Amino acid sequence: MNSLFAKILLWFWFALAITVVGSAFISALNVNENDSDERAPVARLVRFQLEEARTAYETGGRPALQAFLDTLHRVYDARSILTDENGRDLLTGEDRSDLIRDARRRAIYQIFRYGDSTVSRAAEDGKYWFFFIVPPAHVGSWFLQPEHIFVMAAAVLLCYWLAFQLTRPVRKLQRAVERFGRGDLSARAGSVRKDELGDLARTFDRMAERLETLLSAERRLLLDISHELRSPLARLGVAIELARSGDDTDSALNRIQKESDRLNSLVGQLLQVTRAEGDPGSLRRDLVRFDDLVRELVEESALEAAAHGCTVQYQSREPITVSGDPELLRRAVENVIRNAIRYSPRDTAVEVTLARTNGHAVVAVRDHGPGVPEEALPRLFDPFYRVESDRNRTSGGIGLGLSIARRAIELHKGAIRARNAAPGLEVALELPVTQTTDPAL
Repeated sequence: MNSLFAKILLWFWFALAITVVGSAFISALNVNENDSDERAPVARLVRFQLEEARTAYETGGRPALQAFLDTLHRVYDARSILTDENGRDLLTGEDRSDLIRDARRRAIYQIFRYGDSTVSRAAEDGKYWFFFIVPPAHVGSWFLQPEHIFVMAAAVLLCYWLAFQLTRPVRKLQRAVERFGRGDLSARAGSVRKDELGDLARTFDRMAERLETLLSAERRLLLDISHELRSPLARLGVAIELARSGDDTDSALNRIQKESDRLNSLVGQLLQVTRAEGDPGSLRRDLVRFDDLVRELVEESALEAAAHGCTVQYQSREPITVSGDPELLRRAVENVIRNAIRYSPRDTAVEVTLARTNGHAVVAVRDHGPGVPEEALPRLFDPFYRVESDRNRTSGGIGLGLSIARRAIELHKGAIRARNAAPGLEVALELPVTQTTDPAL
């Protein structure tokens, strides 16, 4: 009985059985009530038999009464007795006053006693008493018919179906919890029920989603840091050895400073994005003039572009305001612009445009480099993905810029995509526009 299914099934079936059997016995208890003729068909039948027995006795004497009582016995398989007001049996002359005393005590619970059960009625003028005596084996058949058994059998099936429907989502949730506990972070109950069990399953799904996000963010952070710190740390080691040897110390120190700044920036970006992914509720929701932010980034990247022998051109038609974390948005756009600069040929321009399209702010950053193979476009924003390893070593790419940009944009309910522009690669960042009436924004 430790199964919830068995408990629900048995409890429902017991309740139904008590209801059916109880209703039958309540009907039986009302049989001997003198004032319940309108509610008890058997009681009305006994009153009718009393009148028929009286008529037979008064019109035909004992022979007619005997014939009538024999007929009742054949039909109902029960004995019948007609007495006078003092309890004398009008057929045999025996003293039946004890039956009158029992009837006057109104023993309505006699159906539960051992022995025969008696239904009694007195004539309206008090001259006669009629007793209908039923053997114990036949009492139940008056009130419990085969149809009752059929109804209870059908109810058992309904109770089985109800118990199954109630416990199925619990079993499904149990399996999901077991899978989640074994390390399958994708396990979900996936309930579509609208009741409390459905609410419980959806609460578990939200909890599992939250835990999966936190654990995935933690694993991603560890993977990102452990993977990307190797190369800068190795270069730092080489620069330190050069500084110790005394050959070109200034160059070695500059190299150390550059790699240190690079590590600090990388770790800062990873921590900021991972923290926002782990706790979306902590994400800032400031109103940001997106056109000003992009313009500032274009101006700041001019020196880096000049060092690569290219330029950055910016075009925007109107003020655009978005809602989000200014620093995360800055890092996302900056990483895309720097990635375009890194792969731009000399004497070309990186084109940055900002426009409003269907309620979204779209930043498109295009270079005029070699582009990427079409089959590589879907994976371009994956961490550590390299289209060509030699090309990345030459350009100095660390393999996380576009991945961080995608994660930051998706945190703001936006999207990022790439396409070959022939020539070059175009990366577009799309963010929902926030409507504002503040002229300062």
